[in-house]
Amino acid sequence: MEVYINPEKNKWQQLLQRPVFDTTSLEEKVSAILKDIKLNGDAAVKKYAAQFDGVQLNELKVTDEEIATAIAMVDDNLKAAIAIAKNNISKFHEVQKETITKVETTTGVVCWRKSVAINKVGLYIPGGTAPLFSTLLMLGIPAIIAGCKEIVVCTPSDKNGKVNPVVLYVAQLIGIKNIYKIGGVQAIAAMAYGTATVPKVYKIFGPGNQYVTCAKQLINKEGLAIDMPAGPSEVAVYADETCNAAFVAADLLSQAEHGADSQVVLVANTASIIDAVKMEIEKQLSSLPRKEIAIKALAYSCFIVMENIDAAFALLNEYAPEHLIIASDNAVILSEKVINAGSVFIGHYSPESAGDYASGTNHTLPTNGYAKAYSGVSLDSFVKKITFQQLNQEGLQNIGNAVEVMAAAEGLDAHKNAVTIRLKPPTP
Repeated sequence: MEVYINPEKNKWQQLLQRPVFDTTSLEEKVSAILKDIKLNGDAAVKKYAAQFDGVQLNELKVTDEEIATAIAMVDDNLKAAIAIAKNNISKFHEVQKETITKVETTTGVVCWRKSVAINKVGLYIPGGTAPLFSTLLMLGIPAIIAGCKEIVVCTPSDKNGKVNPVVLYVAQLIGIKNIYKIGGVQAIAAMAYGTATVPKVYKIFGPGNQYVTCAKQLINKEGLAIDMPAGPSEVAVYADETCNAAFVAADLLSQAEHGADSQVVLVANTASIIDAVKMEIEKQLSSLPRKEIAIKALAYSCFIVMENIDAAFALLNEYAPEHLIIASDNAVILSEKVINAGSVFIGHYSPESAGDYASGTNHTLPTNGYAKAYSGVSLDSFVKKITFQQLNQEGLQNIGNAVEVMAAAEGLDAHKNAVTIRLKPPTP
């Protein structure tokens, strides 16, 4: 973990650099798999499941019997916890529904916008070192609230061909039945192109490793929509003298354990805070089962002393973190300085874990600086906004001349004539 003291602005980009990978060879490998599955469908999917996941799959779709067996395996305490999360996530996304508002822009000209669900969506649920059943809650619930008619879930199985039982429990809890035992690039390809077994979808959602991310970006270039360009997970914490160093350390480690390519950044207003947090990290790290993963992630991380508050938040806005925690008694006021972040956690008792699981906000968020221009997943992610307009004769008369003049100025006479022909008095 590198420590920087009041770095100059021209050094920010360099010290805040995310982990970099050789994407050239990555794209070649992923592109070859996508093409194979596009041509050979289920057979290619099964081939790559055997090659990458070490599993021989006879059937790709999860059966009703498998779901029933999985439900019985889930602990009651976990079911109760999931129920709380489901309730809060549903509440948060339900209020995002838009009512139709019609506006008469000119007398006789009425315009409005309507949200229409994307008919077919695909949800990718990672299942590698940590099966993320919480991601199914975060993606499945808004998809259902939005009214998506066909929801396809792909998630990898274990070497025995079994999907994580909690993932299957969550699927049946929220009402999703089309679940397929497919992971990695092959899952993205199956949903993007469709196979004999897996339906083709119009938009793909969900986080994943660098291979999954690359696959999503490549199929996006081909014209299929994706939720966002997202990479390894990350968190930034701003901490001042009112912070609890143990809380801050726990937040940093909770992100570092995601994966070796995750990144954590701590910005503090004094060096003593950083020293205290580093001591707490060492103390807490020793008891973590995913200690080795966290240690690798910490190697990509940095601690920064920024004595000036405005400069500190300018730096954080430049970084544009996926998650931003403000560990300060003054967190509410400081949060007003945030313009680039996926999700913000305000105060000492708002750990990132709350948003990851049960506060209600969505945890599928932009990473790698994309928070400068992208939002996290929401109800809007699962709908299209279609505009409508209705003009009566008076309305067209009121704006017709403006349309004719503008169309003529652009040299588009057919556009002008489409108005002119309607405004001509009828031939006797």
